[in-house]
Amino acid sequence: MGYVAEHRVRFHETDGAGVVYFANELVICHIAYEASLAAAGIDLAAFFRAETIAYPVVHASIDYRRPLHCGDRVTIHLTPARLDDSSFDVQYQLKLEDTLAAQATTRHACISVVNRRRCPLPTEMEQWLTRWSDRPSPVGDGLFREGQ
Repeated sequence: MGYVAEHRVRFHETDGAGVVYFANELVICHIAYEASLAAAGIDLAAFFRAETIAYPVVHASIDYRRPLHCGDRVTIHLTPARLDDSSFDVQYQLKLEDTLAAQATTRHACISVVNRRRCPLPTEMEQWLTRWSDRPSPVGDGLFREGQ
């Protein structure tokens, strides 16, 4: 299943060699993450204001397979997976036509803003995970999943 977004590489995302600056490929992934949240009906302003709950990135990695240039139309395939009751990861594949240009992972923890400690994922994030995930949750949560 997963979520698919498109991104056209802009000049300001490239470096002096004319390819996307390495950190900007993670920015492109994050843009797709935000789009997937919005597509699932999550209020982005409230989500990123993080008044009670926040989802910091606790790990990120990316492998580059081929360079991306200004004007390239990149397709980002995003697939989240719940890890436990308070964390999830997101797998990204950045493709140029049918060619894999990069693959990345971000891992997020759900924390209480008040005490900065882990807390269970709220219903809206459970629903987001269910909508875009292609694998069942390792933690039984009683939510209906397509294909069950």
